[in-house]
Amino acid sequence: MLTLGPHDILPGCQASDWHAALDAAADALIEAGLAAPGYRDGLRAREAQSSTYLGNAIAIPHGTPDSREHVRQTGVRVLQFPDGVEWHDGHRVHVLVTIAAQNDEHLNILRALTHVLDRDGVADALASASSREEIAALLAKQVPTPKLDSQTLCLKFPAQGVRELALAAAARLYQSDLVDNAFIAAIAEKPPMWLGNGYWLTSHASASLTPALALATPADATLEDDGHPVHALFCLAANADYHLPLLAQLDTLLENVESHTLAGADTARALSLLAGENAATPTRRVRVLNPHGLHARPAKQLVQVARSQPVPVQVRLEEGSPASVSAASLTKVIGLGARRGQWLTLSATGDGAEAALEAVVGAIEAGLGEKVTPFDGGIAAPTALEHEEKAAPALAPDTPHQGVAASPGLAIAPVFVLRAPQFDYPENAADADIERERLWQAIEQSKAQLGTLVRNAAGGDVADILSMHAEMLDDPELHHAAKDAISEGRSAEAGWWEAIDTAAHAQEMLADRLLAERAADLRDVGRRVLSVLCNFELPEPPAHPYILVTEDVGPSDVARLDTSKVKGLLTERGGATAHSAILARALGIPAVVGAGRAVMALGNASMMILDGDRGRVTPSPSEERLSRAEQQLLDLQAREADAWERRFEPAQTRDGHPVEVAANLGNTLHAEDAVERGAEGVGLLRTEFLFMAHSSAPDLATQTAEYRQALEALAGRPLVARTLDVGGDKPLPYWPVPQEDNPFLGLRGIRLALTEPHVLETQLRALLMAAAPDAQGNARPLRIMLPMVKDVAEFRAVRAIFDRLLTDIPEGERASNVQLGVMIEIPSSALLAPSLAAEVDFFSIGTNDLTQYTLAIDRGHPALSADADGLHPAVLRLIQMTVEAAHAQGKWVGVCGELASDAAAVPVLVGLGVDELSVTARQVPLVKARLREFDLDEAKRCAQLALSMATAGDVRDALEAN
Repeated sequence: MLTLGPHDILPGCQASDWHAALDAAADALIEAGLAAPGYRDGLRAREAQSSTYLGNAIAIPHGTPDSREHVRQTGVRVLQFPDGVEWHDGHRVHVLVTIAAQNDEHLNILRALTHVLDRDGVADALASASSREEIAALLAKQVPTPKLDSQTLCLKFPAQGVRELALAAAARLYQSDLVDNAFIAAIAEKPPMWLGNGYWLTSHASASLTPALALATPADATLEDDGHPVHALFCLAANADYHLPLLAQLDTLLENVESHTLAGADTARALSLLAGENAATPTRRVRVLNPHGLHARPAKQLVQVARSQPVPVQVRLEEGSPASVSAASLTKVIGLGARRGQWLTLSATGDGAEAALEAVVGAIEAGLGEKVTPFDGGIAAPTALEHEEKAAPALAPDTPHQGVAASPGLAIAPVFVLRAPQFDYPENAADADIERERLWQAIEQSKAQLGTLVRNAAGGDVADILSMHAEMLDDPELHHAAKDAISEGRSAEAGWWEAIDTAAHAQEMLADRLLAERAADLRDVGRRVLSVLCNFELPEPPAHPYILVTEDVGPSDVARLDTSKVKGLLTERGGATAHSAILARALGIPAVVGAGRAVMALGNASMMILDGDRGRVTPSPSEERLSRAEQQLLDLQAREADAWERRFEPAQTRDGHPVEVAANLGNTLHAEDAVERGAEGVGLLRTEFLFMAHSSAPDLATQTAEYRQALEALAGRPLVARTLDVGGDKPLPYWPVPQEDNPFLGLRGIRLALTEPHVLETQLRALLMAAAPDAQGNARPLRIMLPMVKDVAEFRAVRAIFDRLLTDIPEGERASNVQLGVMIEIPSSALLAPSLAAEVDFFSIGTNDLTQYTLAIDRGHPALSADADGLHPAVLRLIQMTVEAAHAQGKWVGVCGELASDAAAVPVLVGLGVDELSVTARQVPLVKARLREFDLDEAKRCAQLALSMATAGDVRDALEAN
């Protein structure tokens, strides 16, 4: 197991800026023989995606997955910068923990770092540390969490005196594994301290103790000692200064609560008083109904509701610590670890408190955006089996079945049906010792399973992931959390999943994407152990190539597919514009999605033909059909090879009609790759990547440098940059947006940008300056497009800023070949295209949003997204109107949505008069090849045929028959 030692640390480093610091980190890895020089670019690319600043003056630079080929040996180097370096997101960094990782062996080091993020004084200590050993100790030191909850309460104990009450409180801490026998002995030796007003305190300090506070109250309300009433006694386990939050909580209680009130309290009332709630504090109780508890999605909804209230709202878990947390803090709310069936107590003070509590309670009872059912006292665990699903009818053999074309290509292979495991187990158990032993045995068995799989794996990413899963099973924090839950009466299954789910939620909230993505792996590990505990056999994928059939897959699932084995992907749910489908296209895996429940009834190992271009699957094909498909696959492979060889040829139809084929990019670093794949420009640069990588809006210099990087890589090819497109559905942490019932119809795109015109002006200025002619005077073509424009008024507001900048910036320092256009993604803009075309320089049609707004279908809706087809005649008519209006004014029109790479749609779009198709870089050669397969007249006939149909299904059937 990889560990961090003094030999890995380089103290006393200096750097003029973060670029120099990052280069120094790369040099350290290279000099140590951990990485080749090419890994430096991977470090830079990772920072361009998002900042690796972790917190408390620590950043963790590491390469992208693509840069792993430059890693010679997994290792870590720590660079200390005593004077500090300002990172590109505005934070001050004193330590870089830079990583070269062939796999995920380094995760235990990063996991340990999370313990220093909230510790006061660590940043200064790291800056002033004078030795390697001192730095290593600071980074490795784990901070114990103070403990005060229902398990540390001992209420109405039949004590005969204050010393007996003190021993009862100490025993409660001992039973919770928070203190040792020496603590009990120390408490027994000293008399408790009289604090006044019926309160008493006893304590003992030791570096080996978990900081904790127990409360004991006597059963006899008249109990006295030395003439003083004994109403409540606190027993404190002190350790350094880690117990100080407990003392602060105790101090507040002593000032505000009479001891006799606490003496008569039950557990719920005692926790309420310890939380600072009194009779005058407006409070509300509400039960968590979400099947998976307050995980990230419902927690985010809760936070948005809380933030919209006129007064601060606090929330605490009744079964947990009495400390309330802000309901407006996402990390704090998720940190509660609230499960289905548990009670929350909400509190607020000030004018409007009651109304605020009512609003938050109503949102929780409504499910926080999830479908919920009333709590009936049944199994509350997130993986519990809640109902039996009806068996789906099987698909007819040798018969094409229609789904949604999601990723082009043809796959022929046996199917492997991966069904989500359903675990049914008791929530609680009587014997904690038996449950701990069951869990230990299940963990050991799971480790043995993974060890076998690692040995049988053929190396590569699959073996790396399995090895990392085995390492996760040794995580002492998971073991400790599960043990605590079992000690509280939970079953081994419930305690283990509670630990897994809480840790996964914490991972998901980390700003660093590498760490956040490990949440899926945590849950995979959790399900493996759960399957052993429940005697459930997890299906293993076959060793031979197969078509994966599943209900749905998330982006992380698709990204981890072994593409050497997975020849195709078929899902029950999802749509062509879902993230999983988009990523499948990027990985080159043929995919059909939204095929319906019947696909889950397919038998494993049955042969299937999957056509990702037409969105069709044929189960159990006849020998004749199979033979035709195999020949088609050979032809397709030859076509792909030919497309790659001819990728640099001009994009044009068979009869020479030019149609520019450009690339959609989410990062400037990918511009060079797009050119290598034959892209004739960038048709969509999503500039929000740059804003999301910073803790505040990036300044002019930062933006200019980023945009220029793409323009230089394009070497004179045009760049179409979309201005910042964020809003309620994808907010920026430093640009808060009020909660909206439907953020897709609220403040986003150009609407939001115009509320902060200085941010928009800085971006426009940066784009114009980045596109200034090169040293030889050659122009850098720049096209700026505005998102979510509904009419010409919004365009004019931006045009005024744009025109002023053209005047303000000296001509030689700005773009000389520049256009300002709009995205057509709202039906109103297509309907008003003639008025827009008179003033804009170009249109770019975003078919993803245009389709969902036109058809009133959320493209992420699990049941309806399959019907969000851009080839619907209504969408095609809006495209036709847009093109006709633009061409009447001599303006050009592009399409930058997923429809642009749909093989069936390409001739239709060309026939409608579209001048540019912008697709993922991987699709560029194939779209160019598709253009060479038809002439312009054929394309026009396809377009008219499509426009004459009544539904999207009719369009696809007619095009296939044509």
